[in-house]
Amino acid sequence: MRPAEREGIEARFVDSGAAEGSGVLGRVVFGAASAAPCLEDGVPTLCLHMVDDTRDSFAEIWRTSGETRCGMENGLVYGHDDAVLFCAGFIPAGEGYTDAAQRAYADAFALVRTLDFPTIFRMWNYIPDINGENPDGLEVYRDFCRGRALAFEAADAGQAGMPAATGIGTWGEGVGFYFLACRDDDAKHIENSRQMPAYCYPERYGPKPPSFARATYRHGALYVSGTASIVGHETLHAGDLLKQWDVATDNVAHLVSAGNLAAHGVTDGYTLQDLDQIKVYYRRADDLPQVMQLARDTFHPRAEVRFLKVDICRTDLLVEIEGIARHRGSE
Repeated sequence: MRPAEREGIEARFVDSGAAEGSGVLGRVVFGAASAAPCLEDGVPTLCLHMVDDTRDSFAEIWRTSGETRCGMENGLVYGHDDAVLFCAGFIPAGEGYTDAAQRAYADAFALVRTLDFPTIFRMWNYIPDINGENPDGLEVYRDFCRGRALAFEAADAGQAGMPAATGIGTWGEGVGFYFLACRDDDAKHIENSRQMPAYCYPERYGPKPPSFARATYRHGALYVSGTASIVGHETLHAGDLLKQWDVATDNVAHLVSAGNLAAHGVTDGYTLQDLDQIKVYYRRADDLPQVMQLARDTFHPRAEVRFLKVDICRTDLLVEIEGIARHRGSE
């Protein structure tokens, strides 16, 4: 049995959009349309426009071994058991995202306090026209990051409270986001000694730096943030997919290693073969065959991997990788 199953939560990718069975915390549909989250057949559901053809759609289903309770508040939908909370929200498209992102995150922080799940340990943000500009000439991603950072500051979350996260493009209108939170304080946010912490990036990357950790470790599972060809804070090998893949996977391998985790007080360690529930985001359509082959050569044969063609947070990045590292045992 996988550690993530022993703790009562697991994720699966399914080709069907249905969330069948009991114990479903939440469902994210990576499909051909975006929509504000809702309770669909009682299941918290967020739809994201991430593919051009509905035949390429899939759903990410988060399940728990406990009894689930679901609800809606301030446009947020959520499901939880006694240990873990899934929550999803949506920021409508607008001319700018600073104020809207700050309000949305503030509502999310208020909800986790109300429901008594104070520790957010993994977040995902899917941002339209991520490399475009707002009316003031500020890149959309940097505009969003400013609002997110202001919400963290207002909540007095600080660096220690920043979870693993992904910020990536979407073809939809509006920002879709979702996250996982827990009641215990066992989550440890992890940085990568090969990379500058994102929240320390210099001002050249925007008025407020991105607010996330490189990974979060909880109950034997390491939730790996979106990781790309960045060393220190600089992009390496602009325009070269193969070299960017090598740097990105080297970054992940170092991040999950026993040596890097030991620096954060975690007595555990993983390799790339332990990564699962992998999403590979790639920028150029023609790169898909090579990206798929690289993934086959890199990850475990039974790892669940999905590929999404979207824009990435920097225009010079071609590929980004995320996943969950956990020991496979006798699998």
